[in-house]
Amino acid sequence: MATRVTVIDAAIAFPFAYYMAKVASRRTQTLLFAAVLLPLWASYLARLYSWILILNHSGVLNWSLTSIGLPPANLGYTETAMLIVFCYIWLPFMIIPTYAAMERVPDSLLEAARDLGARGWRVSLDVILPLTLPGVVAGSIFTFSLTLGDYITPILIGPGTSFIGNVVYTSIGIANNVPFAAALSIVPVVIMAVYLVIARRLGAFDAL
Repeated sequence: MATRVTVIDAAIAFPFAYYMAKVASRRTQTLLFAAVLLPLWASYLARLYSWILILNHSGVLNWSLTSIGLPPANLGYTETAMLIVFCYIWLPFMIIPTYAAMERVPDSLLEAARDLGARGWRVSLDVILPLTLPGVVAGSIFTFSLTLGDYITPILIGPGTSFIGNVVYTSIGIANNVPFAAALSIVPVVIMAVYLVIARRLGAFDAL
């Protein structure tokens, strides 16, 4: 789940950050920044319950679909719902470092690539992506680690899937099996230690 959230958020954040950094006017850029940062001012639980109201069986999504004659999506309390919520909640943490890296790409390099006959996709693949990869990797540190350790979203949104955080939580608060919880907590620590080593080699720390 952490890997899927990271990949999806990167795919969304890359074109969004490009538009903010290279296309949008200063006024539009300010509005987009506000749109990205404003959800972070709201409570984490408030955002989760908002998505419950949207995705549950009698929620806004199903009501909207049935009102126009389409079958209900029935995404409430599924892994798909959990994926959508995770991607939404952590998306700002991917957009901001990607935007910061995108803004540092000199416009002269993009102009030179176009002058040499490179099309839009070639410019993005050969010029923009290599230069902004550290920013994307920096954002992935947040999306991957926050998803990996989350236990509230699976409880409220998911179908009862046991994530590492849920098992640690139940082992401490319900089963009172603190040694097992402590041992299991080492797993995400080791995973993130390896992840950070790889991210550092890719230059992610320079983009933070």
